[in-house]
Amino acid sequence: MSLAGARVVVSAGPTYEDLDPVRFIGNRSSGKMGFAIAAAAARRGADTVLVAGPVHLPTPPGVQRVDVRSAAQMHEAVMAALPADVYVGAAAVADFTPRAVAADKIKKVAGQDTLALELVRTPDILAAVSHDARRPRVVVGFAAETSEVAGYARDKLVRKRVDLIAANRVGVAGSGFESDDNALTVYWNDGERTLGPAPKTTLADALLDLVEERLPR
Repeated sequence: MSLAGARVVVSAGPTYEDLDPVRFIGNRSSGKMGFAIAAAAARRGADTVLVAGPVHLPTPPGVQRVDVRSAAQMHEAVMAALPADVYVGAAAVADFTPRAVAADKIKKVAGQDTLALELVRTPDILAAVSHDARRPRVVVGFAAETSEVAGYARDKLVRKRVDLIAANRVGVAGSGFESDDNALTVYWNDGERTLGPAPKTTLADALLDLVEERLPR
């Protein structure tokens, strides 16, 4: 299979939303799935841009990497990478971020047993890409769920107007976040396909096969 001549943008990893100079809100995403997809796209000849959250992974050969930390920074970098033929939103982007970041470390106060944080919504990167005038020909989202995977994935597919949703159940031993292996069910408007369990490198190629089927020749 080939993506020669195509431009592919992939987002990967977590975002960290700072509370103060030493603390942040984050998640367990390792970035391995998104990095595997970017590597596979580059091997297929694509001009590949990888927007990476804070992870400790080497840049795949032939990939242009843009490092970011927060959801706002990831949104800005992804939109700046358009236009593209394909966007794969494999990042685990924070849905909320603190309204304000404390300039100094938040200290414990004697007699204080609770701490209230005011959070605000972050930019919806997947929806922004799929609704943009420069919309890629194929837009792929990811849905990491702990229950009702199919229902949430299909809702996301319709609501965000994407072409494919790759869904997986997290919190299962041997797959999902931080693991080298995973299992995905990919949904589209009139079908679905289960991929794996398999190494994430294998799943990346299987997912790109589905993407290529939807690219106009």
